[in-house]
Amino acid sequence: MPSPFGRLPRGIPFYQIEKFIPMKWRRSIKQPLDAQEKSKPQSYSACESTIRLDEKTDKHMVDCLLTTLKDFATQGHLSKAFRTFSLIRGHALASASCDFVVDSLSSLLLSCTHLKLLSEGKQLHAQVITWGLQKNHALVPKLVSYYTSFSFLDDAHHIAVASNVWHPLPWNILISSYVNKGRFEEAIFAYKQMVCKGIRPDNFTYPSVLKVCAEQSNLDFGREVHKSIKASSLDWNLFVQNALVSMYGKCGDLETARSIFDEMAVKDEVSWNSIISGYASKGKWDEAFELFESMRESGMEVNIITWNTVAGGCLRTGNFKGALELLSQMRLGGNPLDPVAVIIGLGACSHISELKLGKEIHGFAIRNSFIDYINVKNALVTLYSRCGDLTHAYIVFRSVETRSIVTWNSIISGYAQWDRSEEASFLFRELLLTGVEPNYVTLAGILPLCARVANLQHGKEFHGYIARHEEFQGYLLLWNALIDMYSRSGRVSVARKLFDSLNKRDAVTYTSIIAGYGIQGEGKVAVELFEEMLRSNIKPDHIAMVAVLSACSHSGLVAQGELLFGKMQTVYGISHQLEHFACMVDLFGRAGLLRKAKEILLKMPYKPTTEMWATLLGACRIHGDRDIGEWAAKNLLETKPQHSGYYVLIANMYAAAGNWSKLADVRTCMRDLGVRKDPGCAWVDIGAGFSPFLVEDTSNSQAEEIYLLLGGLNKQMKDIDFVACEGSEVEEETFLESLVV
Repeated sequence: MPSPFGRLPRGIPFYQIEKFIPMKWRRSIKQPLDAQEKSKPQSYSACESTIRLDEKTDKHMVDCLLTTLKDFATQGHLSKAFRTFSLIRGHALASASCDFVVDSLSSLLLSCTHLKLLSEGKQLHAQVITWGLQKNHALVPKLVSYYTSFSFLDDAHHIAVASNVWHPLPWNILISSYVNKGRFEEAIFAYKQMVCKGIRPDNFTYPSVLKVCAEQSNLDFGREVHKSIKASSLDWNLFVQNALVSMYGKCGDLETARSIFDEMAVKDEVSWNSIISGYASKGKWDEAFELFESMRESGMEVNIITWNTVAGGCLRTGNFKGALELLSQMRLGGNPLDPVAVIIGLGACSHISELKLGKEIHGFAIRNSFIDYINVKNALVTLYSRCGDLTHAYIVFRSVETRSIVTWNSIISGYAQWDRSEEASFLFRELLLTGVEPNYVTLAGILPLCARVANLQHGKEFHGYIARHEEFQGYLLLWNALIDMYSRSGRVSVARKLFDSLNKRDAVTYTSIIAGYGIQGEGKVAVELFEEMLRSNIKPDHIAMVAVLSACSHSGLVAQGELLFGKMQTVYGISHQLEHFACMVDLFGRAGLLRKAKEILLKMPYKPTTEMWATLLGACRIHGDRDIGEWAAKNLLETKPQHSGYYVLIANMYAAAGNWSKLADVRTCMRDLGVRKDPGCAWVDIGAGFSPFLVEDTSNSQAEEIYLLLGGLNKQMKDIDFVACEGSEVEEETFLESLVV
């Protein structure tokens, strides 16, 4: 016959089942002692002598049983402990005290919690209810701890709310469990419930609540908790103070965090870590570095987290050698490097091309089994790529089983950096075939390559891909890369259309279009765009100044160039760097103001580069200034350049001047230094990729047909004076207009 109560669904919380237990079932078999004292009839004392047991003997027996039970429970022999509890429970029927029952249940619940025994723990909870001990001050914390250990936080919450325990322990366990599970809203709610019930938080409550405020960046509630701490009569506590420093630091109120930190009479590692991390999280690295040094001077032991934080700060601020020095100090101080430290070290090596040291770190990662971390492999791919060792970069890339978009970006940007357009494009296609969606970093890394190798075909494909995917529309970085690509490729009109279509622009946007107009010799337009950038309240940087000064140089705008150069420090707050002096040398050289160009080289606070001497020498040859030309040639030879073009430039100048002895000296110098003139080389795109051609090259199997065709093309160009075909320009602009719209 089926049960009249039907089948109970599984998964119902215990506190909901408890509501349906009949009251007479829930009456204690043995009421608590205080209830029994009130219910004694007046005639009880008269009958007591006739039914009294030997209390002394009984108590001794129960004590022995309780000790045995605790031993069994501690050793994990739960079946024996439960049998012992049955004996104790039998004695409880003849006793006026439930204390040993409470002790027994407490020990058993603790064991069930440690041993993760769900079913047995629930049976004990049923016993607690049966004995009417569900609000007992010793058992409530054990029950809360038991249910939180199984992540049954709703049951634990109900037990805490239903209890009459005024001690904060069960609430502390509950709030801490909510925090550990990331259920921050429930943690705050439980804290507010606790306070509303009149239970005073203690020094174990506040750190958990403050951690919630930090994780949620809830500064307002954090300040309320801080006021509650000040208003309480609790003694000063290091854990609470550390939690306050961490909370204010993570919420961005570094002034208050520093004030609390400075007022702390005692500081430990957590105190220093919290304040250093606070400054680091907001990018205030100077203060973080200063505190780090103070921490070391105080004799406080620095843990691996702080070492990594500060070393990572050096990496972010461009102090790559400083980052490597810190990692070295870590090892010398007996702190073993972890995977994070390895990644920082590889990153620093990649920025300063320290390939040898990077390989040593690679070996360290293999020996310590860090090589299995995908972030370590990504860092290795980046290291080898930036250092030009693309073979090893590719090997590490292929060793990654599950490649993330970061892995793909590392290898693609590596090939793009070294102008390996075909390999970069091939990897990009492979990326799409694997089903991994490229992000804006992927495209921004490969677009500049299309401009450098003058391959607009791939660039147009990427442009179309960006235009078809709405998720890329908001990334200004991509549109800046496209403008730069078209500008460098000589398609300034297309770049300008993209520029005009943007609702938002930054310094990079303006710099790219200014540089494009400068290359085309349209300096006036470039200067107008620079002035428009200033009117838009966009502050120029040193790269923007290089672009506009170069544009003035290519267009002969000497006065504008001098004016802008003069305003750099006084108006724009930009210090003159070597690149800016190089632009001025080029500006004066092209305009024939060779003495001014020489004066720049003599007065600037930098040592002139090989390129700057070559620029002046070329200008002297064009404008026929032999004296300054020979002076520039002498200084150029002293730099012992490895590029053969510089020697050709010097030789041509001496040949034009008829100075055959010095021409012979130049050739001798080239022979002594082992410098050889590389033959001219060109690339032809035949649809399936680029084919290189050297001067008088006959290595191609179709060389005879190629030279025949080139001869015919050469004759046609001479006949029509090489008039450019306008049809292709119209076709390209039509294609790009569709993308802009």
